[in-house]
Amino acid sequence: MCGILAVLGCPDDSQAKRSRVLELSRRLKHRGPDWSGLYQHRDCYLSHQRLAIIDPASGDQPLYNENKSIVVTVNGEIYNHEELRKSLPTHKFRTGSDCDVIAHLYEEHGENFVDMLDGVFSFVLLDTRDNSFLAARDAIGVTSLYIGWGLDGSVWIASELKGLNDDCEHFESFPPGHLYSSKTGGLRRWYNPPWFSEAIPSIPYDPMVLRHALEKAVVKRLMTDVPFGVLLSGGLDSSLVASITARYLAGTKAAKQWGSQLHSFCIGLEGSPDLKAAREVAEYLGTVHHEFHFSVQDGIDAIEDVIYHIETYDVTTIRASTPMFLMSRKIKSLGVKMVISGEGADEIFGGYLYFHKAPNKEEFHQETCRKIKALNQYDCLRANKATSAWGLEGRVPFLDKEFINVAMSIDPEWKMIKPEQGRIEKWVLRRAFDDEERPYLPKHILYRQKEQFSDGVGYSWIDGLKAHAEQHVTDKMMQNAAHIFPHNTPTTKEAYYYRMIFERFFPQNSARLTVPGGPSVACSTAKAVEWDAAWSKNLDPSGRAALGVHNSAYDQQLQAIASKDMPANIINGMPRMVEVSTPELAIHG
Repeated sequence: MCGILAVLGCPDDSQAKRSRVLELSRRLKHRGPDWSGLYQHRDCYLSHQRLAIIDPASGDQPLYNENKSIVVTVNGEIYNHEELRKSLPTHKFRTGSDCDVIAHLYEEHGENFVDMLDGVFSFVLLDTRDNSFLAARDAIGVTSLYIGWGLDGSVWIASELKGLNDDCEHFESFPPGHLYSSKTGGLRRWYNPPWFSEAIPSIPYDPMVLRHALEKAVVKRLMTDVPFGVLLSGGLDSSLVASITARYLAGTKAAKQWGSQLHSFCIGLEGSPDLKAAREVAEYLGTVHHEFHFSVQDGIDAIEDVIYHIETYDVTTIRASTPMFLMSRKIKSLGVKMVISGEGADEIFGGYLYFHKAPNKEEFHQETCRKIKALNQYDCLRANKATSAWGLEGRVPFLDKEFINVAMSIDPEWKMIKPEQGRIEKWVLRRAFDDEERPYLPKHILYRQKEQFSDGVGYSWIDGLKAHAEQHVTDKMMQNAAHIFPHNTPTTKEAYYYRMIFERFFPQNSARLTVPGGPSVACSTAKAVEWDAAWSKNLDPSGRAALGVHNSAYDQQLQAIASKDMPANIINGMPRMVEVSTPELAIHG
């Protein structure tokens, strides 16, 4: 992923202003360490920090049409760029970059070309012929993007908050699936799939249709001119992505350049559930597996850096971002620049454990729609920024537009969790890849219970975070929390601790408004908390908060402690596991 910053309609075209734009653009250099570019036309500035994945030699940005009247700065990947080039036979392209098609599509189709792009992207396009501009963000918000307004009437667009928060009077998250046109002066939605209305679909479940759709989504993401690998937690989603990649890698352009043996990466505390499962999947698939260990203290020491890069104070996002942030640094040190990951499946298929309590298929489907719409504030934000912090690109095939359309058109009755019928969470996905003749995965991995990433890296990670916050946030601070933080008031000491750090980096009111809030249990939306009365008394985003569902739920831990089967420290009646045997980060290839 690259970093983009655009300042549009700025009345100041002085050298001092150009220097300021360059200074702000450098705040995004971690996203694109390979090259920097800045274009100025009258009162508009377009800057770019490049992470070179496709055509590293000649694809530097900004990009142009033939006569340079159309200028584009882009963050993203356009997977169907070769087909789009063929549809533009009269155009001459300057580079082999996949994003080079954008300026030419605009020439042919005006502002209505965005839905033709199959990929993930954030871009700003400047038409110097009339000094108009267009900005757009991909359908789900896999790439991060913000929009702001200056007192001088300028419009600012940046990949991260830190690129514009100090110079804008007001700023906000640029909504996914939207475009902003200077010609109309406002945002409009370009992405309008059938599921967006939350109407209940009725198409019968066909496991082979679902299987082929995911395989296609994975294969198209093998488009790369640099070394790559897969993130492998050992859970269903990442294991399926790894299995499909390993199965189809041979014969691709990527395999010819970098070899047909896939590299996989996993991180966790010593003895964590993910490490064991990932090791087994890697051995089964024959990948070159890299296992990273971190300690609770390693993670705590990184929290401030994580919040600065992820730009949120949301508890579950920070919990999960920290190990991913540490792992991304190690992966990049090995010379890898792109990884394929499994984000999105839980939102599409109702994979979170709280979906066990969905009262009917209508509520189930509507909750999946709400979860997909909010992904840009949670898992997409984490996956994009935790990797981009180290110049690593993450790709997410489950959030492929075509795959989402297939998966969200299935009658949700098939997605409902029915243990009495042997249907656990994400049963339709598991069943689609349950192939007796050519197994994708071992059965017990294919049917492993859902673990949220922040849980799977080791249960003592979350417990350690809570214990650390307990030491730094007093009861008196919590009593005054509503006065100090009237918006999204933190209700736990852990949340208060993260909020203090966030406010230090991003003190503006606009910044705090970019972060979602509301009650949640096991990553649910506030609406789904209503499904079980007991959940309102146990609001925590960990999967273990799904009492009566998770195999290691908090109530079971309390029972184990009562019978003296598990050592722990008790703080405010909550178990805090603090025995950590891994003193430092280590790698085993």
